[in-house]
Amino acid sequence: MEHYELIVIGSGPAGRRAAIQAAKFGRKVLVVERGRRVGGVSVHTGTIPSKTLRETVLNLTGWRERGFYGRSYRVKDDITASDLRARLHITLDHEVEVLEHQFARNQVDTIYGEAKFTDAHKIEVEGEAGEIHIFSSDKFVIAVGTKPFRPDYVPFDGEYVLDSDEILELKTLPRSIAVIGAGVIGVEYASIFSALDVHVTLVEPRDTMLDFLDKELVADFTHQLRDRGIALRFGAKVEKIEKHGAADCEVTLEGGRCVRTNVVLFAAGRMGATPSLNLESCGLEVDHRGRLKADPMTFQTDVPHIFAAGDVIGFPSLASTSMEQGRIAACHALGEKAYDPPEYFPYGIYAVPEISTVGMTEEEIRDRGIAYECGVARFRETSRGHIMGLDTGMLKMIFSLKTRRLLGCHIVGEGATELIHIGQAVLNLRGTLEYFVENTFNYPTLAEAYKIAALDAWNRMPPLVK
Repeated sequence: MEHYELIVIGSGPAGRRAAIQAAKFGRKVLVVERGRRVGGVSVHTGTIPSKTLRETVLNLTGWRERGFYGRSYRVKDDITASDLRARLHITLDHEVEVLEHQFARNQVDTIYGEAKFTDAHKIEVEGEAGEIHIFSSDKFVIAVGTKPFRPDYVPFDGEYVLDSDEILELKTLPRSIAVIGAGVIGVEYASIFSALDVHVTLVEPRDTMLDFLDKELVADFTHQLRDRGIALRFGAKVEKIEKHGAADCEVTLEGGRCVRTNVVLFAAGRMGATPSLNLESCGLEVDHRGRLKADPMTFQTDVPHIFAAGDVIGFPSLASTSMEQGRIAACHALGEKAYDPPEYFPYGIYAVPEISTVGMTEEEIRDRGIAYECGVARFRETSRGHIMGLDTGMLKMIFSLKTRRLLGCHIVGEGATELIHIGQAVLNLRGTLEYFVENTFNYPTLAEAYKIAALDAWNRMPPLVK
């Protein structure tokens, strides 16, 4: 039995950052990965694959140029599923190579197999051939991530009725698809398939979607989806899903309404990938979705020497936040100095168009009773927007009337996930409206939208008293 100072279970964003941080402290670290290659869900079925698919679709369809050349414009006329996968495998191979090199360079040990606790300080790892390895450790970081929620009433077959992992292995492009679940994953895939000119029906049992976003942003995004012909079926639960034959599925909604489609993508939530860990033996419990509870500042669980980070602890379930959680968890686990998690971090939704947001929404500000003013810029108001052929996209900023500080920044449109970092920096540095009004931005750029939005707010704000 080999002993380590830290064992990290899972090699996704949280796990790899925890392991590398611990190794940089000079500690002996082991990473256990149950897949055949390191990277976790983020690299193999989640973040990187879905974003690579999105980029491939936008390039092959000529989506970004249709503002000039019309909706019928295509870079490649006959796009196949194999076209989409080709770029995917190149990207994933590169990501894995980079990660393997990082582990080797920092002398992080790795082993492939299924881990389970045998007591609070020991784990067994079962390899692919059934061999058993036993390890002990002073501290653990659980970063196993999540897997798709697969309810019994959904007849998954891996070909026509798919979960969000299986959709990446689609053999042929359908003419129509029904996406069940208008969360981040569902919205991303619905808009990506729509860009391929696949007819999309988006089904959501609630009356709204993406409730954590600013409502004005969601309204603009919803309008764009409807304008592209995506059918939105909100406020009705799915009663049953039936297959009538190859590429012939039927989704029956509450109230009797039916959706006929070639393919069904079920993307209504994910579960913590914890069942195989035998957590009872180390004194841990999970919630109804298989997630662990952890302190939001230190990521320590109810068992003091075991920490948890990443999607397995739930919201916000972003690769970016998971990386920081893993690093902070390793610091606390090993008794090293750690900084607090940032108060404001950006959310990125890689739909078509992109959505990104940081800080408070208008609804949150109103609930807190803060006097405020908003400024809005449309991308079509910028010269860069005209050059790019954009007729959609908006940037919204919210400022305090009392302090003139930026309180929230919300963007929907081309490049939103890149542009948001300007707002993030100003927000975290407690910057004010004057930064945007007095600053000079490169011309022509979409970043000019910050100045336009700031001037829009400035026009309605009381004068600055000096």
